[in-house]
Amino acid sequence: MNQDKQTTATHDILTVKGLKKYFPIQKGFFRRVVGNTKAVDGVDFSIKKGETLGMVGESGSGKTTIGRCIVRLYEPTEGSIHYHAMDEQVDLLELNRHQLHKMREKIQMLFQDPYSSLDPRMNIGQIISEPLAIHNIGTKEEQLDRARQLLDLVGLRPEQLNKFPHQFSGGQRQRIGVARALSLNPDLIVCDEPVSALDVSIQAQVLNLLADLQKEFNLSYLFIAHDLSVVEYISDRVIIIYLGKIMEVAKSDVVYAYPRHPYTEALLASISKYEAGSSRRFVLEGNIPDPSNPPPGCVFHTRCRYVKDICRQAVPPLEPIPDQPESFVACHRYKELNLEGYDAR
Repeated sequence: MNQDKQTTATHDILTVKGLKKYFPIQKGFFRRVVGNTKAVDGVDFSIKKGETLGMVGESGSGKTTIGRCIVRLYEPTEGSIHYHAMDEQVDLLELNRHQLHKMREKIQMLFQDPYSSLDPRMNIGQIISEPLAIHNIGTKEEQLDRARQLLDLVGLRPEQLNKFPHQFSGGQRQRIGVARALSLNPDLIVCDEPVSALDVSIQAQVLNLLADLQKEFNLSYLFIAHDLSVVEYISDRVIIIYLGKIMEVAKSDVVYAYPRHPYTEALLASISKYEAGSSRRFVLEGNIPDPSNPPPGCVFHTRCRYVKDICRQAVPPLEPIPDQPESFVACHRYKELNLEGYDAR
């Protein structure tokens, strides 16, 4: 974790229990359901107030689906998502359309692609103030004043309010997306790979902006990414997810120095892929299995170089690691393996 980052986390702001999202597979003229794609297959986690929780996995691991279930862009198949406000908690999955509309003021989403997430027909003032208009907050002039304030807050000039998205660079567009996400003063922002489409130099600027805004407004982030090096920079804790299941949970610095799951070790190995003189011990081969037909036992066993018979036969529970506070792992062999952390490279 970035050494300058200090979380003000005090209590859980979001609690996810037993979350599943299955997409039906339909075939034939009558679109008969013949199976399900298990994008998310029973995950539990929580996010604290003022915390950044990183969620990392390869494409197809289910991390984006989890984020979209939280904001109800997808309707979960099973589970609960509790938002904690003051002394009460609300199950987001039990809200009707009107109640969910109000709750969107508290939970916003920052999307991956700054090019497609902004309406090219709307100017920047309209884009940033649109959430205020949808929720009937303030007059039109007050909404535009708020948009000017937010532009300044994210490092853009307020006089750019009348420009259109195509007149901005990718990094500037993502700053506009951040401003839009902040317009309703949310408590939690789900960041779905917000810097993966940007150049490396611009990535750092956007990450620094998110960190600064978090300190100023005590925001909570669910930061979704496929790159562990990006997540390490901004996250307090990290969840490693594979084929819709959680493989490991730990504090950011612990994950990097002392990985306990073979999949985490493989993701750490990929960080140094393009570094000169890299001494990677191995490359993770193969692809994520078909989520409509996941392998038995540990879902990672088909690609794991430490696999034993028990891995193929029994599903490992996600259990606490005795010598690592706030750490959990789903691996039959984690106690006997001596895995290589990123700091050791």
